[in-house]
Amino acid sequence: MVFDDVEIIDENTTYIGNDVVIGKGTIIYPNVTIRGKTVIGENNVIESNTVIVDSKIGNDNTIGPFAHIHSNTVIGDKNIIGNFVEIKDSIINDQNKIKHLSYIGNTKMDDMVNIGAGVVMANYNPLDSQKYDTTIESKVFVGSNSSIIAPVTLKKNSLVGAGSTITDDVKENSLALARARQVEKIDYRK
Repeated sequence: MVFDDVEIIDENTTYIGNDVVIGKGTIIYPNVTIRGKTVIGENNVIESNTVIVDSKIGNDNTIGPFAHIHSNTVIGDKNIIGNFVEIKDSIINDQNKIKHLSYIGNTKMDDMVNIGAGVVMANYNPLDSQKYDTTIESKVFVGSNSSIIAPVTLKKNSLVGAGSTITDDVKENSLALARARQVEKIDYRK
């Protein structure tokens, strides 16, 4: 365990493994678990009930509450990783917002990406038992409740409309919509 000038709000409810390194100015709230060979940079805020395992986290990030950062994840600087966000086997560069209820797996994310609530990176194909990668270039916005079916690339400055299921690459500066049309059956319940 290597850390100096780190604020741990409640040492009785916080578990930090022996191989963990934490940079100065980081604040760790109660009920946080940090294990494995995790390295956390400076001036981060790790909110309550967050679990971080075998990951590398840069500086000036806010993570949690209730976030789960799995092994083989690298998070850059100035990101917001929010409530009930799970990240695994991914590289998240700088200034990204993944604020709530999302799964990010096998993903390479550039800078200034905004991931809406309930977004899922569908990275596993049960037909061949393989995991596939998603690439998200800088300044992409993914609307709430979208599914991104790997392998795909969302090119720079593109937008995915809320509720979309994306199965093909999205071109730079484009809007991608992939929704079924709403059908209303009048007086159906009579």
